[in-house]
Amino acid sequence: MNLNQPSTPAAAVQSPDFNPALALQVVPTGKGIGADVTGVDLSFDIDDATLSIVRDAWLEHQVLRFRDQQLTKDQLLAFSRRFGTLDKAPINRRGRHWIDGYPELAVMSNIKVGDEVIGSLGYGEAVWHTDMSYQELTPSAALLYAVELPSAGGETGFMDMYAAYETLPTDLKAAVEGATIKHDASHNSAGELRKGFEAVTDPREAPGAVHPVVVRHPESGRRALFLGRRPNAYVTGLSLAESESLLDRLWAHCVGVPFVWFQEWRIGDLVMWDNRCTMHKRNAFDANERRLLLRTTVKAGRPQA
Repeated sequence: MNLNQPSTPAAAVQSPDFNPALALQVVPTGKGIGADVTGVDLSFDIDDATLSIVRDAWLEHQVLRFRDQQLTKDQLLAFSRRFGTLDKAPINRRGRHWIDGYPELAVMSNIKVGDEVIGSLGYGEAVWHTDMSYQELTPSAALLYAVELPSAGGETGFMDMYAAYETLPTDLKAAVEGATIKHDASHNSAGELRKGFEAVTDPREAPGAVHPVVVRHPESGRRALFLGRRPNAYVTGLSLAESESLLDRLWAHCVGVPFVWFQEWRIGDLVMWDNRCTMHKRNAFDANERRLLLRTTVKAGRPQA
């Protein structure tokens, strides 16, 4: 796939008698989070009735997977835009967009062309995180589409932050009520120092936005933990030792119980998740193998308690 080649939707003809809303099915993963959506071809412009079913399923299951899709860059953008205004992708280390002419597409890849890596996050593990929690305004959704995959590894895990909050021990739930966390902006989820930032050793000095530990979803009304990522996080107003202790307890609770489903990728998978009530991570894979996924993010607003 030439990422800088213009991509336009292929001509597609669908029978006027075909009703996509009747063909569509939503099949839960059985893990308490996530569902497969079958019977829909996202290379077509789906109608409002189908979109309503998909959106309701997304809000209920938090993560949706659409298998066996064959999407151009434009078709991926068109479907993503049905969920809101898209954010521009972070620029690459050369100060440019990842794909010329497509500022809203991010490339997640370890592939090199010459000495240049064509994407971000490499091949190592990406720790549990919420996308862009270090910014004042955070996305509502992210969509990730698989183009090239390694033979093993690179699975993406998703964590249910509704359940993580609802099952907190009483004393821990009381401890986080009204609390806020400062989210480190200097490093990405692969632990890499972002361009233009300096490394810090004291989380209290790390740059980044401050958000409530417990947020209320603007559409479902449910409450969820909003932890961002663990490295360099700081619970404001506490001593560093108190903050570290509280965060350690919260993270031990989250990763120690079955709130998680892992997506095992196949080429043509499109996965979308609700960034307001989930966290995700990526497993490492062999550095000598190629992995290429395209990502879009949908703008939202400031997380609210």
